[in-house]
Amino acid sequence: MTIAISLKVNDGVILATDSAATIFTPRSNNSPGGVLNVYQNAEKLFNLCEGKPVGAITWGSGSIGAASISTLMKDFRKIQKGQISDDNINIENITDKLASYIYKDKYLPAFQAWPDNEPNIGFLVAGYSSQESFPEEWKFEILSGKLVNPIKIRKKEESGIIWNGEPEAISRLILGQSPGLRSVLIDSGIDEEKVQEIIDRANQKLTTPIVIAPMPIKDAIDVAEFLVETTINYSKFSPGASTVGGPIDIAAITKHEGFKWIKRKYYYNNDLNPRKISE
Repeated sequence: MTIAISLKVNDGVILATDSAATIFTPRSNNSPGGVLNVYQNAEKLFNLCEGKPVGAITWGSGSIGAASISTLMKDFRKIQKGQISDDNINIENITDKLASYIYKDKYLPAFQAWPDNEPNIGFLVAGYSSQESFPEEWKFEILSGKLVNPIKIRKKEESGIIWNGEPEAISRLILGQSPGLRSVLIDSGIDEEKVQEIIDRANQKLTTPIVIAPMPIKDAIDVAEFLVETTINYSKFSPGASTVGGPIDIAAITKHEGFKWIKRKYYYNNDLNPRKISE
């Protein structure tokens, strides 16, 4: 599982993720299935267009067929390298191309022979289109084998935070309620219209405005790191496997500085293997 955060303020957008990758054994007649292992060094955050102010985060399945999402994202970046210049960056178009590449070129061929075993995967692309003063965030998912087309998270001039993956800890902290509240209310015999009214009122009364538009980038980075770290610890001390964990990766994307890694794990010594910071 994952926690994948996009936090947007006036001066830019912060992307942050954990690094856990959970391997499950499938359910069968002889086995109920379950967690086989949790690895702690998966890559879930990427500079999607090398050297450009465009980043992406992912959650859900860590692979499509035999190819990891990390390898596929880097393959996509290589394809886009000669097609995108500083003057023609369009976040919506890049997201559409990524969705087509992941779903049509990779996902459908990989799982066409396994119609009942398609994994769910989500992606969020964020960054600056050419000549724009504010960043954009676009999200698409593959759910039950079907592509949910990209949607814009919020208007370019609006700020806020979105989290995907395991929502429990952040939802309780920021919204003041568990995602499971709706089912509890319905199980208690409250009709769905009244349930929605209660949820809306709870959101209005209990939400903590932890992100505000004029927040400096460094403070936005600190908030994103705090929320990922909180989710990691919540998962660690909750019953069951710790499916959120490992090093925290963080990147900031701003208008003038572009895509900058704030925290990033390496499997090699960077002093012995010098390479571009965006790779």
